[in-house]
Amino acid sequence: MSFNKKHLLGIQHLTKPEILTILDTAESLKEISKREVKKVPALRGKTIINLFFEPSTRTRSSFELAAKRLSADISSFSKASSSTVKGETLKDTVLNLEAMQTDALIIRHSASGTPHFLSTFCRSHIINAGDGTHEHPTQALLDAFTIREEKGKLKGLKVIIVGDILHSRVARSNIFLLNKMGAKVVLVGPPALVPPQMARLGAQVDYNMDRAVKDADVIMMLRIQLERQQKNFFPSVREYRSLFSLTPKRFETARKNAIIMHPGPINRDVEISTQLADSLKSVILKQVENGIAIRMAVLYLLLGGKERDVTD
Repeated sequence: MSFNKKHLLGIQHLTKPEILTILDTAESLKEISKREVKKVPALRGKTIINLFFEPSTRTRSSFELAAKRLSADISSFSKASSSTVKGETLKDTVLNLEAMQTDALIIRHSASGTPHFLSTFCRSHIINAGDGTHEHPTQALLDAFTIREEKGKLKGLKVIIVGDILHSRVARSNIFLLNKMGAKVVLVGPPALVPPQMARLGAQVDYNMDRAVKDADVIMMLRIQLERQQKNFFPSVREYRSLFSLTPKRFETARKNAIIMHPGPINRDVEISTQLADSLKSVILKQVENGIAIRMAVLYLLLGGKERDVTD
């Protein structure tokens, strides 16, 4: 396997072969989570810090489990428990953590570019767990892993991403990754949340949900991120639901074997109907399961895991 990166800052900086290496590694590591003893010694002796300055359930827990299943030592800190609440700068916080001989820092922060800033002075491996409205690389990787697992490929698929594209780091990372892998990406939502310039990222833009869903292979719904919005981008939730929610009737026009995705958390019966979220067409919980495998792969590749410690 060839993976020479020191950090995982975003999908934009990865090549297609590097993406495939991560996906293939995750495929080989996934079975560890199905063993009776869900642990291998691949990263024994490595120390990892989870540093989250925003709330998280799936990503934070997923990284914790991924590290533990590779036998790494991991500590998790939140904004409330860090010294930044006392006025300490982020740089000083990180330098103090590095003084404890950490090997990797997993960072989630509300400011776009924070992981890139840390990479300019940190000796540790930096992993971006979501930075502002910029990128969320491991989410895009687990999405791609899930699509490939379900569809057998990525190239040539029509993937529509629906919702708050403007504020979505998940959407950006997915656009970058799916373009590199040869999929067709269509962005759908209200004009204020899907401005025309989003097409510069390499995706088509469509403001008609009914038209976009037709012949879609993958439908990825996004949460409306009210906490990131400084003004009203659509008249009401009721209108948004009427125009852009994924309903059973709309889903009928997608391809017969289409799948439904969502990075979570879900606003049921707003962006997606409860019936579809809980249906056999939904792979939402598989995304959560695959998140552990992808994050195991990222840690394993960045921190120099030994293959014999996985297969034994």
